[in-house]
Amino acid sequence: MKRGIVNLPLHGGHAPSYLIKRMIKLSSAICKILIDEKGVKEFFNRISDPLWFQAFGCVLGFDWHSSGLTTVVTGVLKQSLNFEEHGITISGGKGKNSIKPKYEIYKLAEKNYNLSTNKIDKLLYASKMSAKVDNSAIQDGFSLYHHMIFFDGDGNWTIIQQGLNEKFKLARRYHWLSDNLIDFIIEPHKGIIGNERIPFCLNMTSREAEENRKRCVDLVKEGSNSIKSSIYKIVQTNSFENLDKWISPNRLHSDSNNFDEQISTYVEKYVMPRKINWKTMDELYDTHPTNYEHLISLNGVGPSTVRALALISEIIYGNRASWRDPVKYNYAHGGKDGVPYPIARNTYDNSITYLSEAINGAEIDKLEKISSLKRLSIYSNILFNTNDYNYKGK
Repeated sequence: MKRGIVNLPLHGGHAPSYLIKRMIKLSSAICKILIDEKGVKEFFNRISDPLWFQAFGCVLGFDWHSSGLTTVVTGVLKQSLNFEEHGITISGGKGKNSIKPKYEIYKLAEKNYNLSTNKIDKLLYASKMSAKVDNSAIQDGFSLYHHMIFFDGDGNWTIIQQGLNEKFKLARRYHWLSDNLIDFIIEPHKGIIGNERIPFCLNMTSREAEENRKRCVDLVKEGSNSIKSSIYKIVQTNSFENLDKWISPNRLHSDSNNFDEQISTYVEKYVMPRKINWKTMDELYDTHPTNYEHLISLNGVGPSTVRALALISEIIYGNRASWRDPVKYNYAHGGKDGVPYPIARNTYDNSITYLSEAINGAEIDKLEKISSLKRLSIYSNILFNTNDYNYKGK
């Protein structure tokens, strides 16, 4: 697959009310035609595609490259879609609303669809694990602040999350889809879209980290004394030199907030958490996790626990973790004129065609259709300007 790069800056503020009202009306009409013709599962498949979602947001009238596209579009969908007309229920949002699914899912699933306890539990687990994975199993420097789950009467779901890097004012969006999901650990995402690929991001969802994951589970089963002994070995054998060798003396300019400048001097660095919660380790030992997914799902297992176990497994036992960023669609800084480089042209072509057909079939007035198609055309021209091709191979 070929892909290009554009900029995805973190934008603050609020979308104007007149725009939100128009977006709600337009999104409802477009989604209705999609769902009526293709079904809810196909709609979930579409919005779980990062590139289709980006194009959809632009059709609704939002900035094509803004981080706010995620929060505004999902917020608009939450107001425009409902289970009576569209067969979809939505929970979650930005900030404090991001934790609402764990309280709302059961009530909404039972009230709207009378789902079985088993299906409701699966929805709750999906909501919990997607957040756990993107916050802890993947350590890319982006902290989750937005989490939204869409589900239907059959228990199908899609989840859209977004994380932010406050220092660099950049965002990254994570897409999940229940269809064909085998487990929540091994490369589970439908797509991840963000800024530049982060070098040496701890990625415990990679297939190449399988042995490391197994060793992490073994360490927990052996108990905290074994883990303490492993850390002691690192200290006694001067293995901290092995940790320090990964960092360049000029790795970061401490007085710089420029992402490109810092990333250009970044060299792999293993950082053992300064404090390990031994009470949590003892509780994990008592729980006796059966596999890595079970381990990650347990309360108290956060980024520091995941990182400590991964580093001990690699440094002491030689089971290498993955330090490869799992982002699938890259965004990076474009030109000063704001014209981006194209991204996955074939995928976007398909998305634009699909959206064009939906707009033409939607029950909206002629002027709105013309306006929507014009925005889609402008967006397409920006992405596919032949003078700005700069593809990167995957």
